[in-house]
Amino acid sequence: MGASLMIVEDDDRVRGVLRLAMEGEGYEVAEASQAEHALEHLRSHGAPDVMIVDLMLGGMDGFTCIREVRRDYDVPIIVVSARDNTHDVVAALEVGADDYVTKPFEIKEITARMRALRRRAGLAAVRDDASPEEAPVTADEVLLDADPRAPLVLSPRAGTVRRGSERLHLTITEFRLLCELAADPGHVLSRGTLLERVWDRGYFGDERIVDVHVRRLRTKIERDPSNPRIVVTVRSLGYRIDAQR
Repeated sequence: MGASLMIVEDDDRVRGVLRLAMEGEGYEVAEASQAEHALEHLRSHGAPDVMIVDLMLGGMDGFTCIREVRRDYDVPIIVVSARDNTHDVVAALEVGADDYVTKPFEIKEITARMRALRRRAGLAAVRDDASPEEAPVTADEVLLDADPRAPLVLSPRAGTVRRGSERLHLTITEFRLLCELAADPGHVLSRGTLLERVWDRGYFGDERIVDVHVRRLRTKIERDPSNPRIVVTVRSLGYRIDAQR
C-alpha cells in the first residue's frame, strides 16, 4: 500500500494536476476543496502520511486549517500558495506548516520536498506507546535543563522529549532540529548547516524557515521563550544549544 496524501486546494485545475502527479509517485490521494471537508476527513479516517494545503481557500483559510490540524496530528504539512511575501511564509510556518512552496511550481519540486519530509518523519518517528513516567537520564539521553523539579530530557532514540513526567509535543521538524543541535552542544550551527541537516541534503528552501522553527521550538522547551537559555542565538552565526549531559 502506498503512502497517503491529502490535498487541500480549491482550484480544481491545480488540485487535479497534483493528484495525477502524486498518484504517479505511488501516493493514495484524498482531496478536499475546502478546509472544513479536509478536517472532517481526518476525523473520520485519521491523518495521512503528508498534507498539501493552499492558504487561499473559501470558508476557513489555510492558516486556520493548519492550526486546527496541529491540535491533534503530527502529519507533515507543505503549504503550496501564490502568496509569497515574507509575512505569509513566516505566518504559515508559525501556525505549524513544515515547508512552503510558492506557485507556480514544478511538480518535481513538490515531490522532492515530500520525499524529504517523509524521510525526516521516518527518522524522527515517535513511539506512541512510550510511557510518560519520569525516569532517570540514561547514556542515550541529553539533559537540556537540570531543573530538579522538572528536568528537561531529550531521548533521541525513543523519539521523546519530556519535562519531568510530562511528555512534550514536538512536530517532526522541531524534534529533528533539537536533535541536531543537541548532538553538538556548545557549538554554533549555522542556519545553512541546519537547513541541510534537518530539511535534507540538497534542500533549496529559504533559511528563514530555520528561524521560525527555532521560535516554535523555544515556546515548547524554554521556561521563558523570550529569554531562551537552552537554544541560544549567536548573532550573525546561527544557533547553539547549551545542554547538560
